[in-house]
Amino acid sequence: MPRTPRPGQWRSDQLSQSFIADYKPFVMVDGEGVRCSLYVSGCPFACEGCFNQAAWSFRYGTPWDEELQERILGDLAHEAVQGLTLLGGEPFLNTGVCLELVHAVRERFGHTKDVWSWTGYTFEELQGETADKQELLAQLDVLVDGRFELSQRDLTLQFRGSRNQRVLDAPASLSAGHAVQWGRLRDAERTYEQVQRRPLL
Repeated sequence: MPRTPRPGQWRSDQLSQSFIADYKPFVMVDGEGVRCSLYVSGCPFACEGCFNQAAWSFRYGTPWDEELQERILGDLAHEAVQGLTLLGGEPFLNTGVCLELVHAVRERFGHTKDVWSWTGYTFEELQGETADKQELLAQLDVLVDGRFELSQRDLTLQFRGSRNQRVLDAPASLSAGHAVQWGRLRDAERTYEQVQRRPLL
């Protein structure tokens, strides 16, 4: 498969098997604050250097079910949890699972919990995509977009691995009709390894 699909070429209703690669509650690396992170299975982007190659298969892991959804909603109810993060795999090719969960989150918590998603699609590509992908985008607070490019890997970046990727304010981007950077983005000046090598004064 090509890494740059034509609009509508990849469809959740044709590719998704509704499998979950992993669920990690109470994490602090998948977005701002303490989060509950759902990793869906299946990703045809197949980026070189991907940190989660096992999740490329749409049948990796375990089937999505109501029990897991209720567990996630229960974990999100904890006052320390800021929100839900959708990762993969590719969330926008698992819209059946992701929309079911996000709608349940909005019904129970409104916008007191934020929703982030990573995707290999760019914001611009999603504008010409299928209705389910656009519906998921409309439910998000923050979108981290773009395919990981190993040649542009940069460990100083916050919440993303390569310089082409962006952290976007999803509602502001949709309102403006173009990508708008999330306002609280803070990239580092040096990597952790560079800080560790700094000589003592």
